Amino acid sequence: MKFLDLLLGASTVATVLAAPTLEPTPTVRKRKSKFQFTGVNESGAEFGNTALPGQLGKDFTWPAHSAIDTMVGQGMNTFRVATMMERIIPTQLTGTFNETYVAGLDDIVSYITGKGAYAIIDPHNFGRYYSNIITDTAGFKAWWTTVAKRYATNERVIFDINNEFHDEDNAVVAQLNQAGIDGIRAAGATSQYIFVEGNSWTGAWHWVSSGTATDMAKLTDPSDKIVYEMHQYLDSDGSGTSTTCVSGTIGRERITEATAWLKANGKKGIIGETAGGANTQCISAIQGMLSYMQDNSDVWTGWLWWGGGPWWGDYIYSIEPPSGIAYTGVLPSITQFI
Repeated sequence: MKFLDLLLGASTVATVLAAPTLEPTPTVRKRKSKFQFTGVNESGAEFGNTALPGQLGKDFTWPAHSAIDTMVGQGMNTFRVATMMERIIPTQLTGTFNETYVAGLDDIVSYITGKGAYAIIDPHNFGRYYSNIITDTAGFKAWWTTVAKRYATNERVIFDINNEFHDEDNAVVAQLNQAGIDGIRAAGATSQYIFVEGNSWTGAWHWVSSGTATDMAKLTDPSDKIVYEMHQYLDSDGSGTSTTCVSGTIGRERITEATAWLKANGKKGIIGETAGGANTQCISAIQGMLSYMQDNSDVWTGWLWWGGGPWWGDYIYSIEPPSGIAYTGVLPSITQFI
């Protein structure tokens, strides 16, 4: 999602509470699709990215436990939790935790995985640290070693190397991904999946043409649990900023080339961000893309909707229950892909 400055803050926020204890909370149920991962991007802890470290409840927030309960009840089993590298480990990549912020991450990761779902730790940094393009592969590896060590024993944690590298050297992006993989495995986190992202906003529609695929194909993992995360929006420029989709077939069309690349290179992929407007043409495009992915589930492991989170309000793609526009207007049309 090409939002470098998502929100500067908010004056009010819904209280983040666990589901009532009067009755059992939902756990992941048997799902309809062939996909291994289906779910939601849970946004909020990366908000207010000009306020560092920022204040909880003013500049940023964490996902609501109740929303996790609802989406798990819908059959979703994967939640990508957006964070900020600078809030997790401030000042320098080789530093130590900001325990106040990380306590919030611990809580939501524990809650999600306690439901039997996957929690993706997503440093939503666009390949930047304090707004500077990251080129220090050793420091990046150290950052990931520190973080992964904290969650090394939780097999339902997934590590997402970094959100949407862009306007960088393709070779450096691949080197950073490899450094992240190496750091995670060095931390003793050997059983978890690792999601890697390419250059050019990790867009599926130009995964090959941008050149990012060439270097990314060379990544190695001793645990052999790499998943290539691509993002795909359906508006004219692929930015995910419009409710107008190009056509009812644009979803399938934009991922065809990436599908061929995954097959040719023996790789697994996931559409880690996708969305479209709550209208007939966009719903057709989304259905077409997900149907095509399901037909090619030998390489596509799943998909995640952008976005959820308690501060989105009337955002055009909000899937936050109970009244997000995508929750009421799109989700009922794609339940067969969950």
